[in-house]
This record gives sequence, C-alpha cells and structure tokens, in this order.
Amino acid sequence: MAPLVLQNKKILYDLLFRTSAETLLEVARDPRRLGAEIGFFSVLHLWSQKLNIHPHVHCVVPAGGLSLDHTHWVRSRENYFLPKPLLRKVFRGKFVDALKQAFHNGQLNFHGDLKLLAQPKKLAAWLRPLYRQAWVVYLKRPFGGPAYVLQYLGRYTHRVAISNHRLVSFADGQVTLRWRDSADHNKQKLLTLTVDEFLRRFLLHLLPEGFVRIRNFGFLANRKRATLLLLCFQLLGAVPEPQAEQHASSTADFPDHWRCPKCGGPMKIIERLTASEIQLRSPPGITAAA
Repeated sequence: MAPLVLQNKKILYDLLFRTSAETLLEVARDPRRLGAEIGFFSVLHLWSQKLNIHPHVHCVVPAGGLSLDHTHWVRSRENYFLPKPLLRKVFRGKFVDALKQAFHNGQLNFHGDLKLLAQPKKLAAWLRPLYRQAWVVYLKRPFGGPAYVLQYLGRYTHRVAISNHRLVSFADGQVTLRWRDSADHNKQKLLTLTVDEFLRRFLLHLLPEGFVRIRNFGFLANRKRATLLLLCFQLLGAVPEPQAEQHASSTADFPDHWRCPKCGGPMKIIERLTASEIQLRSPPGITAAA
C-alpha cells in the first residue's frame, strides 16, 4: 500500500480522512450503538519512529454526542464508546470501495513497479486480500485527561517528521537518531542511516501543496460549529470559554509584553525554551563565500 500512497498522496490522504470520519459518524448514529451525532477533529500523521511512511489519523472525540433530534446530550458508557470490530469492518469497506471508485474515476496514478495495477483485473486481484485482513482501529480513553491529549497532539501537528532533540550525531556521511521501540516496552534505541537514506525517508512525509492535515467533522464541522457547539454547551450545562478576539480591545488583563506587537491581541505562553534549545532550533549560520 505504501508505494501506491506515495504516488497518490493527495487522493489517498483525502480518502483516509473522509472514510475514517464517515465510519465514526455512521456507527455513532446507529441507535443500537450510541444513537447520537458526534463531533471530532482528525489529525493526519505520516511517519513511524524510524521515519518510514505510516499514514494514519488521530481522531479526538468527546465521550458522547447530540441526540438525533438535538434535544439532549447522549453520554457514552464509561467502559465503552463504539465497538472496535464493527469500526474495523466498516472502515475497511468504505476505504477499499472509495479506492475502487477513485480508480474508476481515473484519479489514481501508477508508475514504475505499479504500472500493472492500471489494468482493472490486476487492481481487483491486488485489492482482494485487503478484505481478508483485520484493519487496525485503536480506541482509548484520554490518558492523563483531555488537556493532555491536546498537548500530546500539539507536539507534532505543526512540526516535521523528526525534531532536533532526536538527532544524535552527523558524522562520516551518516546520521544517527533516537527512536522508541513500541514492540520492546518503548525502549529508546539508536538508528544510523546514510545521509541519502535519511533524506529519502524525511522527504517521504512532504504534504501536497495546500493540503490541510487537521480537519473537523460532525458538530465541529465548519458549517455547523457556530450553532451546534453552543447547543452542546447548553445541553451540558457548561459555559464556553470566550474567544481571544473578544478580549483584543481590553488592555487591563494583559501586560504589554504579553500582547502581539502587530494586532494588540493577547498572547499565550505555549512553550519555554532554554538557551541550548534555542541554539538547536536556530537555522545554520551563513558562511561568507571565499
């Protein structure tokens, strides 16, 4: 699957977003399951710890949703949200069917070793085993609470495939990096790659131009959020936090050095860096030409 993904990044990443979202929305609306309209955001993640291609989406979902008539909030059970076996089956069917439809619409490219898949019979034979495999859907309650989940996702939503602190050394044309082996009790290990192989793996994760890798669905979708999110707060008896823009004109609550020098809006500290961390994140110095 990875070679096909790399030759069709935009269409397959879009299918991954769409079919995973449709799966969650459809199963959640089923009265035999949750019987509710849920809302969530999805984040595309492309790399494994060793920088190999590993496209998947993280979906952050509240433990419940709006009743289908929008009159009350439906809470999920404490130990159960949606059935994993059903999610696997529905997601697999939706994604493979969408892949077939993209082929029939002429949206897929096949180059190199994949050229034979341009023939309908060859592609059908290639797709057939996918229906017999158990696809991975992983569900887990927030570890450390909702705030920690958002902090965890925030570490890589706007970052590249590898951060500086995982790079150990660059010597003799080789790059050594740290990686975490989940199959071995999350032990930290070292991996050494040639420069060319390191760059090849790094470049695998470049997104198509203009591609949006954080998307909202259900009652968080852009066209619904303004009305349905307020309704959710009302039904839950909660008060939504005011938006930052609402405080932009007030100067009493924020010291001047906490305000944006351009728009005057309040700024929030999201991370503190030591001098050494700033040095690591700084661009390399420019050496004057001889």
